[in-house]
Amino acid sequence: MEQIMQITDSIKYIGVDDHEIDLFEGQFEVPAGMAYNSYAILDEKIAIMDSVDAHFGDEWLANIKNATAGKSPDYLVVQHMEMDHSANIKRFTETYPNAKIVSSRMAFTMMKSYFGSDFADKQIVVAEGSKLELGAHTLQFIGAPNVHWPEVLFTYDSTDKVLFSADGFGKFGANDYDDPEGWACEARRYYFGIVGKFGANVQAVLKKAAGLEINTIAPLHGPVLHGDEAKESLRLYDIWSSYGVESEGVCVLYTSVYGNTKQVAEKLAEILKAKGCPKVAISDLAREDTYECVEDAFRYGKLVLATTTYNGGVFPIMREFIEHLTERNYQNRKIAFIENGSWAPMAIKGMAAMFEQSKNITLCETKVTVKIAETPDTAAQLEKLADEILK
Repeated sequence: MEQIMQITDSIKYIGVDDHEIDLFEGQFEVPAGMAYNSYAILDEKIAIMDSVDAHFGDEWLANIKNATAGKSPDYLVVQHMEMDHSANIKRFTETYPNAKIVSSRMAFTMMKSYFGSDFADKQIVVAEGSKLELGAHTLQFIGAPNVHWPEVLFTYDSTDKVLFSADGFGKFGANDYDDPEGWACEARRYYFGIVGKFGANVQAVLKKAAGLEINTIAPLHGPVLHGDEAKESLRLYDIWSSYGVESEGVCVLYTSVYGNTKQVAEKLAEILKAKGCPKVAISDLAREDTYECVEDAFRYGKLVLATTTYNGGVFPIMREFIEHLTERNYQNRKIAFIENGSWAPMAIKGMAAMFEQSKNITLCETKVTVKIAETPDTAAQLEKLADEILK
């Protein structure tokens, strides 16, 4: 379906929505679909910002033709080479043989691998500080390596004060879906799932962006952000990329084989609420979307992990979840442990070892051990643990 929207007087949205996809990048559930964004800047020279997924090449090329009133674009700016944004580069060159491709040197190297050609006769290589004059519009290029691939560029239109942010500030969900939770919820899951490992790189590009007047952020996924929405997204990205605490509260995550560990985790959650904890987010790791749980673990400053001893170590689902956290540089948090083990509980030892290389992690001294089912002593242990968590 044709999608052309006016972003500013001279910038049009020419992206597409994908409602067929079930897993983004083969792992992230996207029940509301996915958007692959592209933009046309209409000036004396016409620049197209990025391509779209391979399945939508016809729709994208039709959008370009309609947005430009049939005029031929002069440039295709390639900010990011992931295939959901670069798949139609070759088709673009075949449709518009006189157009130039503007991208980083590393991106052209990737094009050689993808398409068998680096389009040498069409190349305009840009890097940090490069500029491209379109007429009334000047595009300024900003190096954004590892946000979240190494070749990435952001682009700033100094005329309309638009930051084209590649995969930065993206969000799960198609753009024709009116998300009742707004931008932040699925943007948070997207950020920590996809970009979360690269907090230092995001901080570096945010420092560059701080010197720009930004009215609009135009990402490659999700809605275009204007005004206060753009300011709020910048504020949240600063918190997320510095591994700060976004919301006060406790995240309680558990796995349970026969229901006893679940019962103990739920009891702790009730105790925390009774003691005035402003928010307790509790989830069963085996049944909740993994990346919803990753999102909550990063959102709150305090984390409780409750699991079963299994094969002399940590229950597999919990072990895999902790790996999701540590590979994303989980840090600056207080963590509490609850373990269950019928004869030789070992889960706490295993979980604690997995965080040994993590920065600025405080492990609660109070540890709750359950042997099969809770006992009269368990409630007292949970009270003590809750006090330490909230301290």
